[in-house]
Amino acid sequence: MSVKVCIVGCGAIGSIFGAHLARLADVEVHAYDVSKEHVSAINERGLRISGAEDFTARLHATEDSSQIPVCDFGIVATKSTHTRPAIEQTKHIFGPSSAVCSVQNGVGNEEILAEHVKYVIRGTTFPAGRVIEPGHVGFDISGDTWIGPFEPANTPYQFVERLSDLLNRSGLHVIPLKDARGAQWTKLIFNASTNPVGALTLLHHRAATHLPPTGALFNDLIAEGEAVAKALGIELHGDPRALVEKGASAPGKHNASMLQDVLAKRQTEVDFMNGAIVEWGKKIGVPTPLNRAMWQLIKGLEHSWTDP
Repeated sequence: MSVKVCIVGCGAIGSIFGAHLARLADVEVHAYDVSKEHVSAINERGLRISGAEDFTARLHATEDSSQIPVCDFGIVATKSTHTRPAIEQTKHIFGPSSAVCSVQNGVGNEEILAEHVKYVIRGTTFPAGRVIEPGHVGFDISGDTWIGPFEPANTPYQFVERLSDLLNRSGLHVIPLKDARGAQWTKLIFNASTNPVGALTLLHHRAATHLPPTGALFNDLIAEGEAVAKALGIELHGDPRALVEKGASAPGKHNASMLQDVLAKRQTEVDFMNGAIVEWGKKIGVPTPLNRAMWQLIKGLEHSWTDP
């Protein structure tokens, strides 16, 4: 019997996960996405991945979640701003023995998922990509993914191990952890430094890293995030500064996801990044003035697209 997996949000990251899993003979992949053009292209021609890997996979894509059977696993890869409507529209897909994993940016998504499904897996992923055209996703940067139980949901570790095994067999590199908070906060701090700076300056990641004023700002924002994590008792899973340098050495000119949103005049994930660090800092008494400034500036920029 095949394992059924539903990808909730088949944008760049969801497509990368879904296409890899669809290569396994014992996995049946369903993708839920609101883009009619993307869904149609996937069903007609398959889902193409190019860049770090180049292949085309076949999977079932739909805009209608009622067409998806009950799945063993869910992988939520929407923008954090869309987590609530996405899980509200797909919660019937996941039964009492299903587990749903977030591979989204920021913190706070797991709490939303846990309002609607029984078992939740905390995930952090570093692969990066972009939708080139409907049915075709560019796999810009490969990287590791860490997953672990979302503690408040009392998710059994066996779910984490099963999903990790599937993803590793599919060709992705996934590390199961008993406590994935350190990995999640490491990426949160990395994202909260690089994303708003890139979005506000319009600089791609390598340029922003190597320009002394913005490179120094990265470091100062990272230091604030590290102070909050330390006060929360979270041991980081590596150095966010090393991640900044790794991204800067990747080939091509990669725009941070927040810069991609700004260029398209879409709502950003700043509330789940810098906003989250500010809120946690406020709760535990750690000052975060730079993260607050980044949050305020991005919110102002978003407001400029409506009716200021």
